[in-house]
Amino acid sequence: MDLNTSLGYIGALLIGIVLGLIGGGGSILTVPVLVYLFYFNAVTATAYSLFVVGVSSAFGTVKKIQKQQVNFKVAMIFSIPAFTAVYVTRRFILPAIPENLFVIKSFLVTKDMAIMTLFALMMLFAAKTMMATKKVSEISKESVKLNYLLIFIQAVVIGLLTGLVGAGGGFVIIPALIALAKLDMKEAVGTSLLIIAINSLIGFTGDFGHLEVDWLFLLGFTAISVVGIFIGTYLSNFIDGKKLKKGFGWFVLGMGIYIIYKELTT
Repeated sequence: MDLNTSLGYIGALLIGIVLGLIGGGGSILTVPVLVYLFYFNAVTATAYSLFVVGVSSAFGTVKKIQKQQVNFKVAMIFSIPAFTAVYVTRRFILPAIPENLFVIKSFLVTKDMAIMTLFALMMLFAAKTMMATKKVSEISKESVKLNYLLIFIQAVVIGLLTGLVGAGGGFVIIPALIALAKLDMKEAVGTSLLIIAINSLIGFTGDFGHLEVDWLFLLGFTAISVVGIFIGTYLSNFIDGKKLKKGFGWFVLGMGIYIIYKELTT
């Protein structure tokens, strides 16, 4: 086992630990680990990431259900258009995108480069969300009226992005659930985990038929991440995850900038 492979499996463990500690964000590291340490192409990495994110979120969802912090009605309303968009993106849109997109002077923009650059931009947005110090105000649940149209539009957009870059998008889904479905923060986090699990796992099936899956590697990588979740959850009894979130946001910001630099200069 070479150094990069060893670092990759350590990265799988850290992904789970971060998820267990701060309740999200760790999965956004899955694609960079798969691309830069295991040398998968962007399409395969985003597919594998959907599986890892889906399974990890499912474990997190079970815990939130036990605490009665999941709104199943909102989850279904949000997830149906979202997972449809993820599946369509993985099954039809991604395979239809040519490997070489266009040339600017002598600079060739490839499909993998475009996916990783879009992913890096999402990392920058996620970092900004993690580093934000503004508290989200709690909203009264009395006479809540769901804005179905806006929920549908936002769910489809998130589904398209999730399908393209393989990230769960919890940093976008949670604010949407608070603003559009009027959920409080704890319920929004729990509900978003269920939505992400459904979106990611159904979206992953969209790759069947045109992507050969290395199940031995994928299940092993995912298992290590799940072990990390249990470790992170245990450590959260002694460490305040919220205090770590801002620092992790800076790390994600640095990673996003690095990916953009690497993709545009190699």
